[in-house]
Amino acid sequence: MSPQQMAPSVRRVAIIGGARIPFARADGPYATASNQQMLTAALDGLVERYGLQEPGAVGEFVAGAVLKHSRDFNLARETVLGSTLHPRTPAYDIQQACGTGLQAVIAAANKIALGQTESAVAGGADTASDAPLGVNDTLRRVLLETRRAKSAGARLKALAKVRPSHLVPDIPRNAEPRTGLSMGEHAAVTARAWNIGRAAQDELAEASHQRLAAAYERGFFQDLVIPFRGLARDQNLRPGSTVEKLASLKPVFGLDRPDPTMTAGNSTPLTDGAATVLLASEEWARERGLTPLAYLTAYETAAVDFVDGDVAGGEDGLLMAPAYAVPRMLERSGLDLADFELIEIHEAFASQVLATLAAWEKRGLGTVDRDRLNVAGSSLATGHPFAATGARIVATLAKLLAERDAPARGLISVCAAGGQGVTAILERAGR
Repeated sequence: MSPQQMAPSVRRVAIIGGARIPFARADGPYATASNQQMLTAALDGLVERYGLQEPGAVGEFVAGAVLKHSRDFNLARETVLGSTLHPRTPAYDIQQACGTGLQAVIAAANKIALGQTESAVAGGADTASDAPLGVNDTLRRVLLETRRAKSAGARLKALAKVRPSHLVPDIPRNAEPRTGLSMGEHAAVTARAWNIGRAAQDELAEASHQRLAAAYERGFFQDLVIPFRGLARDQNLRPGSTVEKLASLKPVFGLDRPDPTMTAGNSTPLTDGAATVLLASEEWARERGLTPLAYLTAYETAAVDFVDGDVAGGEDGLLMAPAYAVPRMLERSGLDLADFELIEIHEAFASQVLATLAAWEKRGLGTVDRDRLNVAGSSLATGHPFAATGARIVATLAKLLAERDAPARGLISVCAAGGQGVTAILERAGR
């Protein structure tokens, strides 16, 4: 058998639909909900909508969370066992910070493309309310020493090292381990490097809220969002947001330099939520009488050196990896930004979106018309449960493409902690 005969054929991967719960502000309606409970609710909504209860309906489930308790070590599989999906469905976890949801989609898509499975569900969940609290590291070492002790005297000697300060738990910090700076502080550095002003950030935030509100009003999310714990819409949504109201907010990042521009209004809040996406081969969809919303046709990841690279110059800002991933993906696909009817950029911060657009323009990709950008709102309005955002964007963009009567393309760009970026292309075939 020749190498050509052995090589598997690559199939188109269809996006059938998605389901998520409304996103909630941290310490609000979902304060007592775990990652597993939220992810199960989203998965059950997808299973019910597409009739996926029977054995073998779904080839596998891949999902993840960024803030995980030790009990969540097998989150995806435990979610399956607690859901209406058949218990013989295999599952595994994946994690790439804010890119987790999109990477889960890519992982599932690769197996479908290679014919290793016919269908899969991908997604993610995160709770900032039920964040894990770690044992103080010094106390942890003392307790391990106590466990290893061979006698009662040795155990008492070890325990005698415990001090009151050791009882203070370690709380997860939104900071990069190698710099000590929060994501917001990193974004403030990038905003200065790219000369991103306050007014432009507030305008982007206003548009996100108003577009999300309009999408809800026209019923766009009726088959995408599953009510959960009293919420039917994203709690962070402020339909009445205006540039004037946003301009009244005080800056919260970049306060160490003159004229800071980043506020709570043009930055995403800590959020709880979960989202899922159903992917399949065209054959699987056809057999079930399901019409694909769109197809996942390309994806690319990248990383920047946000520690020792050109951070001050803006090129290696923490959230600037999509400025490298997208040009590579477009070159490989033979496309440029003008070939996309819709563009979805995860709005971790308004300044980061604007810096990404500026970087793409600098790299010769062209400008993005704002009427093509995040047309149904994005993270500034929905909120951002880290691992759920990618799946939310994929399902939203797929449905937006499906609403069109002609072939169309959509671009996804997600920045992530650790200086990483995950990007993808969705395409809608003509009806």
